[in-house]
Formats: sequence, structure tokens, C-alpha cells
Amino acid sequence: MPVKTAPAELTAGDSALRTQYLAEVLELLYPAPCSTEDRRGEAIAEYVVVPDARRPRLLVPTTSRRVSAAAVRRYAEPQSRAARLKRDAVVAALRTGASSVLLRDRIRITGPAAGSIDGYLREALGRELSVSIHIGPARANRKPVLQLISPEGETFGFGKMGTGPLTQRLVKAETAALTALGTVGLSKLTVPRVLHAGVWRGSQVLIQSALPVWLPRAPLTPRRLTAAMLDIAGCCGYTSGSLVGSAYWAELRGRLTAVADRPEGAALASAAELLATHAGHTTLRYGAWHGDWAPWNMANLADALLVWDWERFTKGVPTGFDAVHHELQRRIQASGDAEGAVEATVRRAGELLQPFGVAPDAQELTALLYLVDLAVRYLTDRQAEAGARLGVLGTWLLPVLIRRVEQL
Repeated sequence: MPVKTAPAELTAGDSALRTQYLAEVLELLYPAPCSTEDRRGEAIAEYVVVPDARRPRLLVPTTSRRVSAAAVRRYAEPQSRAARLKRDAVVAALRTGASSVLLRDRIRITGPAAGSIDGYLREALGRELSVSIHIGPARANRKPVLQLISPEGETFGFGKMGTGPLTQRLVKAETAALTALGTVGLSKLTVPRVLHAGVWRGSQVLIQSALPVWLPRAPLTPRRLTAAMLDIAGCCGYTSGSLVGSAYWAELRGRLTAVADRPEGAALASAAELLATHAGHTTLRYGAWHGDWAPWNMANLADALLVWDWERFTKGVPTGFDAVHHELQRRIQASGDAEGAVEATVRRAGELLQPFGVAPDAQELTALLYLVDLAVRYLTDRQAEAGARLGVLGTWLLPVLIRRVEQL
């Protein structure tokens, strides 16, 4: 479960938020009487801050040079050559010991090991380990993400911690999803296994096996991607029926009602009802979807397609949602033009959904339903209030959705 590669440059606001979040995470993982201020006590953990304390992205354990290098080398796969060169330079500095000069910011933690996240995980998993900690950008669903590394430098697991109502729900959902997916006989993709699930100091904890994302990548063909998405779509069986008569529509309307008190929620609900009026009796096929199948949540190897981040996995949605979501996220990542990406994705609905057996008269309906579903998620999670880059739906998603629905 690697993390998304952060942008090359951080704004001053994002930097301040990361610094604040770093302090919050340390207090959570190393609660009092653990301390980062005691200079004389015995250290139970020590971290290098990468790239520095002003722009914290990763806390790298100093257990050994091998462990430190593995923490950086096996955590995130940079998307550009320049980013890979920077990553490799940090790995080299950690491996050779030059990090003491090049990476000066350190965090030293003292206190009882038994009361720390390290102590909890060692007891829960029954093995020695070091923890590397990712400091992510502002998002409503941001949560501590931990990389677990053996003394030999093997990344054997990744952990997530749900600390508030939203993130606790997501961690529980991912635990349930991975548990279920481990029993359905998937053949076209590989998903993590649950190594441990529990509660620590009020936080929901999920530890899952590490997928070998550091192995050489292979080109991903549309055929292979579609086959994997179909594997998920049908993993719990299919049903068919009209939109307005479906359990999916009833559930979606419930979520729309819950956000209707906000201006964007009211506009979204009106668009959804108009969509149902125009095409509500169209027959759809319903199956499962990953829920966030984006380019950064998968890795294609020569002999396996690795897919992670299953916290949004849901059954009983219109077949093809994963294909539309992947296309939209790919376009936003490539161009940065979110509204243009929405428009282009809807225009490609027929091409995207034909391999999933979606009838021609249901293709645009499926794409627009996906947009409604995604928008409800953003409003429910309060992404705008959390400072997420695309949190304000009126700047990109809603204009296209409303225009397209009115043109039906």
C-alpha cells in the first residue's frame, strides 16, 4: 500500500499544515509519558525527517542504515525521472551514512516502549520491526500510514490508523473488504492480506501485507486493466434492474438527503432527481467496485497487477464505475484541468463501458451516476473544509454534471 507521490513543490500553507500534522501524529503514536523534548532519557525511537522539518513528508527510522534506506526505497514510487533521482539520492545518503550531513532534522522519542505504537505492533505481530511514517497532504480522510520494516530491511507490511469518525469507518471498511476479497478467488489482480486488525488507544488499526511495488514495472494494457476491473465487478455476483427500483438508488438518495442542507448538496440532489426522471427506468447491471481505482493505487508487474487502498470497496453499484473513475483520475493527474477531465471522461463513456457489457442507452447514465456518487462522497467527507485541492465541487464537477443532465 504505497502512498501517492507528493508534488515537487509545497505551498507555504501546505507546509504549515504538514508540520502541524506531524506534531499531531507523533502525539498519537507516542503518547505521554513519551516525549520528543527529553534529551537525556533513553530513546525508544529516532527518525530522520525527509526532506526536512519545514516540509515533512516521511519519518525514516534510524534503526540501521539498511532499515533507513528501505524505508525510502520501498515506500513510494516517484512518477517522474527527476523525482526518482531525488529519491535515489536520499536512499544513497541513508545507506552510506551521509544522511547525518545532508538530512539534519531528527526527532528523538523517549519514554516507555510498551506505550508506543512500536510496542503495540511488536506484540500484535509477534516480531521485531521498525516503523516509517508518512506525512500526507491535507484531506478529510488523511490518516497515519505506517510502513513496517524487518531488521533485515524487508518491508513486510503497511498500516493504517483510523483516528476520527470518518477514518475509523474507512479503516473498518478496508479491513472488511480485504477479508472478503481474500475468499472470492480473484485471478486477474493481487490484493493485500490482512495481517492484523484491532483497536489501540481508541484508534482503529489495520495492518496489511506489503505488495511488492518495488519490483520492475511493465506496461499496462487496457485489456489487462479491464479484465482486473471485471474480476472485481463480478466477485460478489451481479444483479439487474431499473435505476429507480434498485437498492443502489435508494442508498444514493439517502446519502444525497444527508448533504442537502448545503448549497452544493441541494444542487447535486436536484441534478440526481432530474437524471432519474430522464433515465430512471433504464435497466442497469450492478456489481462491486474498488471505489478509488486510480493510477497511483496500482502497479503492473510482468506477472501481476497489484491493487491497494480498498477502503471504498462497495457492492451493488452500476457496473463500470471503476473504469470511469480511473479515466477521470488519470486525466486530472495528466492535465491538472479537473473540469476538462470530467467533460472528456463523460464523452468517452461509451468506449469505457462497452467492455463491461453496459448497453448503449445506459452508458452516459452510468457515467453521470458515477459523478453523482463521487460528488456525494466529497460532500459527506467534507473535503472542502479539510482543504482538499478538489474539495469545492462547484469549480469542476458540478457544472459538467448539471449541464450534461439537462441535455439528456
